Amino acid sequence: PSDWASLPKHLLDSVLEKLASLSDYLRFSIVCKSWYYVAKDNQIQRAKMTAPMLLICANKRDTWNLYSIVDDKVFDLQLSVPNKRYCGSSFGWLIAVEKNFAITLINPFLRVKGRRKKKNSIIRLPSMRLPPSNSERRRWSRQCNHYVFKATMSADPIADAEDCIVVVIYREFCQMAFIRLGKAATWTYIDTGVDRLGTLIHEVTNVEDKFYAVDQKFRLLSFGVTAESNPNVQVVACMTRRPALSKRYLVYSIEKELLMVIRYVAYDGGKRSTVGFLVFELNFDKPEWVAKDNLGDDVALFVGDTSSVTLPASKSGCLSNCIYFIHDNDGQAYDIDRRYHLDFGVYNVKSKTISQPYTSHAKSLVEMTGYEPVWVKPTLNL
Repeated sequence: PSDWASLPKHLLDSVLEKLASLSDYLRFSIVCKSWYYVAKDNQIQRAKMTAPMLLICANKRDTWNLYSIVDDKVFDLQLSVPNKRYCGSSFGWLIAVEKNFAITLINPFLRVKGRRKKKNSIIRLPSMRLPPSNSERRRWSRQCNHYVFKATMSADPIADAEDCIVVVIYREFCQMAFIRLGKAATWTYIDTGVDRLGTLIHEVTNVEDKFYAVDQKFRLLSFGVTAESNPNVQVVACMTRRPALSKRYLVYSIEKELLMVIRYVAYDGGKRSTVGFLVFELNFDKPEWVAKDNLGDDVALFVGDTSSVTLPASKSGCLSNCIYFIHDNDGQAYDIDRRYHLDFGVYNVKSKTISQPYTSHAKSLVEMTGYEPVWVKPTLNL
């Protein structure tokens, strides 16, 4: 038709469904006013289908590059966020620790260099409990980026502030704490001593109204956060074999499955490389972990210690039955040289092979960065 602006909404909705690239989606939104409103109406659903992008520090003050795996390009725009290690990435927000042990939430997409920064692009949370001794405080203040090993959120802190709970794994003994945005002025510290020797938490994720965590013994723990009192932590399932030289990720999939992804690594002269993955699904009825030999014909999985997500491959433009991984913190050392960020790629679950479908530009940026790259889900603000 000659009048593109008058196309029926149901046809425009169908067009949007077929656009895997976020760039194409944004181009769609600027065709005309009617197309813009259709894109705006679909942006929440679209954000759920959009693949994470890779945030890569440019080694310039407060400057990060954004790489799209789907578009296979480094975007021209740069994001203005502090140069530091980020311990979490949820709903498009980065989570970081300050020198006073306060937690900060930063939305990098609201802080594009050359544009006015949005006033709600940074949310400052209260300081966490200080280390008990002066010597520990001095040590951790020098390594504050690592005071929290992992952090996650249950909801968007702006759009769903009433339901937003931030959970962190902190200090070298890997304990947990949480805070409810807008409802608490202090952190609540979780007693994870499910046995007399205590437990070290390695991973945590949100599943509907509960949080699930995995400890050093590969036990799955669960707890609800319904009040400010200390939640009751329960052991849900155990894994009989405990793989050495491995890292574990918890992922709540698009098919509403709780997955534990085990990443096997090898070391050669200080260089780490991923050699394979195993994926397990929790059978909630028994409960027990059941091995999976594939993710599904239309599932792509992204893992990293800041966040791990699954997506429909066909709608996101990703490779199906594949695990996208980046080099993250395995707790082996805090002060590591730049060559330590070489462990990234894509693992095909069916063929058990690893490829690196990154442009030479993106690969060189990752190899040269002084900070761990971060998976971040783009937020649309049309």
